[in-house]
Amino acid sequence: MSYIKKALTAVSGLLIAGSVWAAQAVNINTADAAALAEALKGVGQSKAEAIVAYRTEHGPFKDADALVNVKGIGLNTVNNNRDNILVNDSQP
Repeated sequence: MSYIKKALTAVSGLLIAGSVWAAQAVNINTADAAALAEALKGVGQSKAEAIVAYRTEHGPFKDADALVNVKGIGLNTVNNNRDNILVNDSQP
């Protein structure tokens, strides 16, 4: 295979892998714990359950930053997921 073909093959493989690993947006006010754990980087099942419990006790989140009020969720986690966090259905 020529150098160009090898390079194109490598780039297309990276693009495919990137699309598989791209996180899906998730509505933190309606998603269940399983969906939150799957969609948010750094959030496992127990943190996802804490998000749902907090939401149940305190009502819907007004914005992504409100997630820092959940025990175990810090600003880094919010920032790492900010582009994938929805708080209402009208967001893009």
